Amino acid sequence: MLTAVVLVLLIKTFAFTSCTIPSTGMENSLYQGERVLVNKWSYGFRVPFSTWRWLEKPVGKGDIVLFNNPSPRSLQTMVGNRELFISRCVGIPGDTLMLNEELLLTDEHVLSPDSKSLYIYPHTAEDTVLLAMQQLGITGNQLVGYMDERYIRSFSHYEYYLLEQKLAGKVSLLPLYQKEVSKSHPFVIPAKGRSVKVYPWNVTLLCNTIMRHEGKRASVKGDTLLVEDKPVSAYTFEKNYYWMASNNPINLCDSRLFGLVPDDHLIGKAWRIWFSSRKGRFFERVQ
Repeated sequence: MLTAVVLVLLIKTFAFTSCTIPSTGMENSLYQGERVLVNKWSYGFRVPFSTWRWLEKPVGKGDIVLFNNPSPRSLQTMVGNRELFISRCVGIPGDTLMLNEELLLTDEHVLSPDSKSLYIYPHTAEDTVLLAMQQLGITGNQLVGYMDERYIRSFSHYEYYLLEQKLAGKVSLLPLYQKEVSKSHPFVIPAKGRSVKVYPWNVTLLCNTIMRHEGKRASVKGDTLLVEDKPVSAYTFEKNYYWMASNNPINLCDSRLFGLVPDDHLIGKAWRIWFSSRKGRFFERVQ
């Protein structure tokens, strides 16, 4: 009997752990009340009572991952003692995701904040647009075409964002290849050793991540990010981060609630269902 208990403890500590699905957030992949086995070696084994990972491996996009809460009430709580969450990874280090104002992933084409797109506006608004560009310091954006009494210019996503704020609805500045102006913005998922530029739409997320997980003092003043009381236009991260999403967008237990998930909070990949009240799901592989 003692041998069996020891064996179970060893397996739970070093190989697999069990997780009960607490909500409807992962339907129809996982249902509330189901219990799943989580493989602790999927991303390298996290040594007990620490955040150090042995034989570290990257998370696959689309994996359903068990991890510790990256935004607990008290940051003094050890990572391994924090609340558990389970969500699907939709953004890996270095990815650029188009997220709307609610931080929901959209189906739009993913662009770098600095990549150029073509925009059109009425030719009668040329003077207004030129004045706004001059005031914002946007240079080198020559006219690239003329179509149906509208001018065509190329702007980066950031330049377009600035112009939209400056023009305040006075000029209809529309993407050439889209019917409606998008309210989504490109968010770069931080990767270890890579610099991430600061923009008005990502400044709060970056600030929170730096404070919680990078161990630096950070704050936001206007649209400016301050790190150790110094303004920065970009920040180089020391960890890899992931963006997690629920299957059900109504459920908020994902990165919209707690932000980016650092690699040292990962526990493992959901592997198989070992208990379910639904017929035919016993030992079914989690997908």
